[in-house]
Formats: sequence, C-alpha cells, structure tokens
Amino acid sequence: MVVALTRAVPRSIDRCELTHVERTPIDYAKAVEQHDAYEAALRRVGCEVRRLPDAHDLPDSVFVEDTAVVFDDVAVIARPGAASRRGEVEAMAEALRPYRRLVFIQAPGTLDGGDVLVTPGRVFVGISGRTNADGARQLATHVSPLGFETIPVPVTGCLHLKSAVTALGALRHGGVDLRPKGRSYLLINPDWVDPAFFADYELIETDASEPMAANVLTIGDRVICADEHPKTRRRLEAHGLVTLPVPAAELARAEGGVTCGSVLITIP
Repeated sequence: MVVALTRAVPRSIDRCELTHVERTPIDYAKAVEQHDAYEAALRRVGCEVRRLPDAHDLPDSVFVEDTAVVFDDVAVIARPGAASRRGEVEAMAEALRPYRRLVFIQAPGTLDGGDVLVTPGRVFVGISGRTNADGARQLATHVSPLGFETIPVPVTGCLHLKSAVTALGALRHGGVDLRPKGRSYLLINPDWVDPAFFADYELIETDASEPMAANVLTIGDRVICADEHPKTRRRLEAHGLVTLPVPAAELARAEGGVTCGSVLITIP
C-alpha cells in the first residue's frame, strides 16, 4: 500500500515564501479546487490519501514534500531553509513515526525535501537557497548505511532541484523494458540544472516554452503532471509513458509543483 500524506491549502497562502516567482494574487478557492483534483489523482493511481492537520497559520504548509524524505528503512525529517517553514515539520514527523525510524537534520544544516532526488542507489541533493552543504552532508550520513551514494548538485536558476529534474518510471511496452541498457529516465530542464550530473541516466528534456514542466510525480506506471504543460506531456507520451494531468496553475503562483503536495510512504 502507498500512503500519500497531504495537507490542506492554508488560508494564508498569499503570504507564502517566494524566491524565483513574482508575487501575484492567488485565488484561494481555485487553489483548493486544484489541490482537491491533485488528491483525486493520487487516489486514482492507487494511493490512500491521509491529510495532516490543517495549518492555516503556516502559508507554505500545503507543500509537505519539503518537510521529509522517506526511504524504505528511515524517514529523514528535514530542516527547511526558510525559517518561516520550520513549524511545518512536527506534524509530518508525528505522521511518519508509526511507519519509519526517524532521523533529523540538525542546525546549522538546512534541507528542503524538494531538493532531494532519489534514484536507485543514488541521492542527488540540490545545494540551493533552501538546502545548504551541511544539510546535504547530514543526509549523506543518514542514507549511506542504506547503500545510497549522495551527490550534491548546485541549483541557482530555480527554487529546488526537483523544479529542474525529476525521476520517471520504467518505460515498458507489451511487458518489455524499453530503457536502454536498463538505465533510468529523468525529465530535465537543462537550462536550470547541468545535465552533466546525470550522465548515467537517459534524459528527456522539457519543451523550451515550458520551463516549469520538469516537476512531475511518478507513481507506479503513471506520471502525474501539470495540465498547463501539454508540449512536455506529449514528449513523455511519445516515450511510452502514461500521463495523468492535473490543474496546477494556482499553486504554481506559490512556487509549487506536483511533487510538492505529498509525501509518499510504502507500507508492506
């Protein structure tokens, strides 16, 4: 079973942190409607959606991804780079405690979950305005015993590493694995992160007119992606991937993407 932990859109979302996006009015009702559609998509791909308690006083609290990174044997509880977001962490830690051993990023380290891209045997960590080198070092210490190599990646053109690159599922047709030499696929915006860090992967580039399209969420054989990026979606489908578009424009005004709205836990 896959549990998707989510949180309601806070009424204070118009006071969210912004770094690379110009502040524009956010329609709260529309943001709620789009987040509901996102949760419906999670259910459609087989997740059990469980909401954390509402946190209307925490403007970024809908973006739960940044509070934790979950592995099979441990959950790393993050220490967000924006001080205003650190109050979001406790509820996530309590939700994960029944299912995973918890470890914590400690000061002076900072780590946002949106900067952590997990692939088989490797964890890429964006060194960004939200995640620092000490946070990446602490993460490496926690996951090295699990067999993961940790690779720091500079991020300057966008908020988080996963704004620029995300993992895709296996490409299959008729039960046959279509990945060249079994290599994993990533979706990447090469203008926002150096593709050289991912030389061992097969890369699908976003359409140049859709710079925010690299943030997608793969669950099983489905790829949840923003409805606002049809050209990139067609590229994914041309590679044999099955996409599930959801409306995401309103939460994008808060610098959020589709990975940001959930933390996934596999429960035996």
